[in-house]
Amino acid sequence: MPTVNDDHPARVGLAAVWESVDMRAAADFWCTVEDRRPGLLPHRDAPLFFTALGRLLVGGNDPANRAALLRVLGHAYRHFDLLPHATTIGDALLATVARHARPLWTPRLTVAAERALYRATHAIHRAAAQASDGRAWWHVEVIGHDRPSPDIAILTVRQWRRLPFQPGQAVPVCTPRLPGHWRWLSPANAPRADGTVELHVRAVPAGTVSHRLVDEVRPGELLWLGPPGDTGLSLDPASANDLLLVAGGTGLAPLRALVEQVAAVPNGRRVTLIVGARTFTDLYDSIALDKLQCAHDWLTIVPALSDDPCAEPAEQGDALTIALEHHRPGQDIYLCGPPAMLADARPRLCALGIPAARIHLPKGLTC
Repeated sequence: MPTVNDDHPARVGLAAVWESVDMRAAADFWCTVEDRRPGLLPHRDAPLFFTALGRLLVGGNDPANRAALLRVLGHAYRHFDLLPHATTIGDALLATVARHARPLWTPRLTVAAERALYRATHAIHRAAAQASDGRAWWHVEVIGHDRPSPDIAILTVRQWRRLPFQPGQAVPVCTPRLPGHWRWLSPANAPRADGTVELHVRAVPAGTVSHRLVDEVRPGELLWLGPPGDTGLSLDPASANDLLLVAGGTGLAPLRALVEQVAAVPNGRRVTLIVGARTFTDLYDSIALDKLQCAHDWLTIVPALSDDPCAEPAEQGDALTIALEHHRPGQDIYLCGPPAMLADARPRLCALGIPAARIHLPKGLTC
């Protein structure tokens, strides 16, 4: 089938059809796959698989969500050896949706769905080719949900099976409250002996997943985490250069994880962490930062307060401006924060003669 762009009404109609399908369809999907190819897909994973594949099928305007879906599905197709049976799975998905959305399902939508499935299947094949061996998702339990500010939550989750992540990476996160929607979050800690992971979430105006995680999720609930992905913020294991870390908002999370990584294996490097916020009260993770500062003499933490007239003069300004005052030759610079801060960072740093190889920005999966 040729790749043809769906017209806008067809895309909207397909999305409306998908929204009308409830989670009972996941069990029907598994039965349909089981009838056509017994033993292909584990029953307990059918809801995760069904909602992720359906969400990829209907598409949307969120590149980060699409990247998370492909990360999860690419690993799922590889882990369960589903690539030779992609046609069987796709046909089962369309048949299930057609049954459960029969009043809305039209011949025109059938054509749009087949075209969308063709594109989604090819994207999954490419993602599976890049995926490593291993699990596609991990079930975790929320054991802590703190609200340091009205729009930010710090979630602590406990893994049943250890998630093989490295500081600076990001993981796709999904809540059963919103099946099929995955959002990238970076753990705010280095791997711990007890297996717990800390996630920092800001509820953004258009962020359906973030609002669920901040406003609704409570201890005792389950979340799903997908395979970790590199963001460009991992430390070079061969380097012992001093570090200048520049954080804005919840972009602090991956950079705090880097500090913990250095603390786990001290190698003589010095670390300066600039933490940007509007005012002192907006420094949501101040208790944990104070503990790190007190525990390590090689670490300097400097707040950068952009709109706080009561701040010390050396702390007044945006995070990047304050960071430049603390820059020293030979430092590796890692930045994570709002898009405006990141867009401004590379030109300003390069204009000062800082080599591009020393500047590390996230690849767009998180922050």
